[in-house]
Amino acid sequence: MNHEAKRARAGSAAVLTWAGLLTVLAVLTGCTDGTPAVLNGKPRTPDDPIRIVPADGAEDVGADTRIQVTVPDGHLESVQVRRIEDAQRDEVAGRISRDGLSWAPEPGAVRIGPAAKYSVDAVAVDGEGRRSARHTTFTTGIPEHRFIGYFKPENRSTVGTGMIVSFSFNRPITNRAAVEKAIRITAEPAVEVVGHWFGKDRLDFRPARYWKPGTEVTVDVGLRDVQGARGVYGSQDKKIAFTVGRSQVSLVDAEEHTMEVRRDGELISTVPISAGAEKTTTYNGKMVVTEMHEVTRMNGDTVGFGGEYDIKDVPHAIRLTESGTFLHGNYWASHDTFGEVNTSHGCVGLRDVKGGSGDTPAGWFFDRTLVGDVVEVVNSRDKKVAPDNGLGGWNVDWKRWKAGSALR
Repeated sequence: MNHEAKRARAGSAAVLTWAGLLTVLAVLTGCTDGTPAVLNGKPRTPDDPIRIVPADGAEDVGADTRIQVTVPDGHLESVQVRRIEDAQRDEVAGRISRDGLSWAPEPGAVRIGPAAKYSVDAVAVDGEGRRSARHTTFTTGIPEHRFIGYFKPENRSTVGTGMIVSFSFNRPITNRAAVEKAIRITAEPAVEVVGHWFGKDRLDFRPARYWKPGTEVTVDVGLRDVQGARGVYGSQDKKIAFTVGRSQVSLVDAEEHTMEVRRDGELISTVPISAGAEKTTTYNGKMVVTEMHEVTRMNGDTVGFGGEYDIKDVPHAIRLTESGTFLHGNYWASHDTFGEVNTSHGCVGLRDVKGGSGDTPAGWFFDRTLVGDVVEVVNSRDKKVAPDNGLGGWNVDWKRWKAGSALR
């Protein structure tokens, strides 16, 4: 299955979820290393034992809707419900029932708000002691005459030097110059930051080169009452800030089966990897870490691989593209795979153990990674990743990037 087919059929629920290092999260995605449809004599199925209401991807959810998470057996290990609109992550207080089979908001908890996006992340252990995870999102009702922008990174976060400030709007924007002008990004030390439009609903900002470590960035969102399209006006007026941490850029060589990790320009480790197999190669190009999950579910159904695999506990998963490219731990392949052969469905795999461990190559890299770090892939028999697939904007030269601004 080529990447275009995978992208067309992708059903990832985490397109707009831009978490930092969360303790235990789950994303339905479709990239992993060659796991068959049958494992240990039992057929794999896309059915998930964790049931979440509202349904994944639900829109115009009413403020009186009650969030529920249930499992048929075993117990819920953790549940986290967060408002992710406006790069804020306000948590909805709740509790797991005594029998462990359900979660619900605490009595008197703040009700879900209008014009917002929420994420639900749950981890459960079934009756046979098997761990699984699930992630869903839903959006509450937004007035027809208003638009909002979901953006990242998170407020007060520390990010890698490759971080791109990205806005995804809930309605098509035709007055792009007015919207872009209403978003002001400043940095200390000062650097020119320019916006670039991808279609009518996405606007990314970046400098000419990676941010300098230690840079303090402020994003002033002055969209309230700005006309984004005929009869449609913005509703946001707020300011967020983030800090750029140390520099870490990792170079994956698909032919050599290695990843060189450089910190502040110095090589600190060369890690053996397994990239995409011959028929399911890994994208070339610069990709930016957008999410990190200590454990996640990877399901071939979400990217067009049918029932080839459904692994509910992939450890140390680091998202690199919106279409499903991850750098993640792999406990099911033999140790001599890494550094020797490419076996994945497009991801970059590192040696790991079931349950994850900080002592493995995957755990070591995970513990030293920030959202916003850059991972570049070379020598793969695939095309370069598209600049709007995840935060792939560093694959566009500065002249073309500036040409994509509505203000120039």
